[in-house]
Amino acid sequence: MVKAEENYKKALERIDTQPNYIYAIAQQFEAHGRIDNAIQAYERGLELAPNPVFYYKLAVLHGVQKNIEKMMERFLDYVETNPTYTTQVMRLLAEYISEDASQPYNQLFKNILLKKIQSTPNTLWNQWLSWLYIQQNDYKKAFIQEKAIFRREPESFQGLINLALLTKESKAYKTALTIFEFIIQNATAPRLIIQANTQCLELQLEVSTTDYNVIKASYLELLDTYKLGVETLDLQVSYADFLAFYDNNPDAAITFLKSALKANLTALASSTLKMKLADILITQNKFNQALLYYTQIQMRVKNSTLAQEARFKAAKTSYYKGDFDWAETQLKVLKSSTSQLTANDALDLQLLISDHKASDSLHTALKLYAKAEVLTLQNKPTEAISVLESILENHKTDPIIDQALLAQAQLYESEKMYSKAEANYIRIITAYKDDILADDAYFYLAELYRLHLNQPEKAKLNYETIIFNHEDSIHFVAARKQYRILRGDAIN
Repeated sequence: MVKAEENYKKALERIDTQPNYIYAIAQQFEAHGRIDNAIQAYERGLELAPNPVFYYKLAVLHGVQKNIEKMMERFLDYVETNPTYTTQVMRLLAEYISEDASQPYNQLFKNILLKKIQSTPNTLWNQWLSWLYIQQNDYKKAFIQEKAIFRREPESFQGLINLALLTKESKAYKTALTIFEFIIQNATAPRLIIQANTQCLELQLEVSTTDYNVIKASYLELLDTYKLGVETLDLQVSYADFLAFYDNNPDAAITFLKSALKANLTALASSTLKMKLADILITQNKFNQALLYYTQIQMRVKNSTLAQEARFKAAKTSYYKGDFDWAETQLKVLKSSTSQLTANDALDLQLLISDHKASDSLHTALKLYAKAEVLTLQNKPTEAISVLESILENHKTDPIIDQALLAQAQLYESEKMYSKAEANYIRIITAYKDDILADDAYFYLAELYRLHLNQPEKAKLNYETIIFNHEDSIHFVAARKQYRILRGDAIN
């Protein structure tokens, strides 16, 4: 043992005379479980022949020893010398950071970053603080950091844009609105100003009871300033959405889009407008006209993701019309779509059709279900609920019953009729526990208990059922996370 220690010491001393052997010697120490010696070798290497990889190796070794503070410090040293690896290191450190800002690792990492900012000011540390606050869902504090970065690097808006979009996606609408307003005040590029204004108008519809006439005037002012064309494409689509679904004037939306299509547009831009036009026509039960536009898109931008989406929507339009055989033919083609989302949607709709059309030669229940979907698109939840109820009452043996229960439950939720939604989910779990929608029912019921009915113990039981009985569910990861939070675990 004494001899071994002498050899370890000699190996470390060899580093001083032959720095080229640093990595090899450290690797040998690692291979023999001599973590302290490996750390010594890399630390000496940083003094004699600095190499960014040594920071990474040290971070990993400190992690093995559970010295989390040292691990975090060395990972930050690594990204300081290798900024391109920032995203990779963020993924590694995310294992130690939770949504709860009071957790020890969150506090530890925050303190390390604050010391970095004080000792060696660098926008990199502001970027990391922003990332930490985002993990904690504290978007206001993240915004403060992104503003600090912008003031030192005013040529780049990307951090602010990414944060604004993420904040919007997380439904922190008021904060997202504040961020987009800051972008508008400081941007000079017309495209960015248009995009930020478009986002602001959409967010105003979410957060306020502003008179729609005011919002409409803002849309028209922007369109008058920047004109119809490729640069205002997103603004045009947004305005059409506003007219159809907020201002309750789909005819005006259709007229506007047809007028916008007369501008000098690229194939992709005109196809984007046609997609929105067709979507609005669907809500007016003008299925044949919608099909015409979807077909034009497929021909105009062949093999693109947009073309695949148009083909799926064309198949779904045939389904709305009750032409199930044609819809199924199109959906079979789309199952091999390069867009995974389109392929999954196509598979789900094909299974819905194939599983239920054979049970009734007249397809009565399936036609009613499709009608309920159209009513939902038309923002007529009460009528949709009523149609689904007729399926539940008059087609009790049809295999579409569990699908109707689920769709109706989600409509009940949207209308804040939580006890009725709960009853539907429980009915699916009780009567159809071995069917494909059981895990959906367990998950949505758990979310209902957690978010709306203030019954965390019941939520925990339903999450637990998914974890132990539905390991292949798409809800498994989310269920496990929420279960552990409700149980009081530290999520590392």
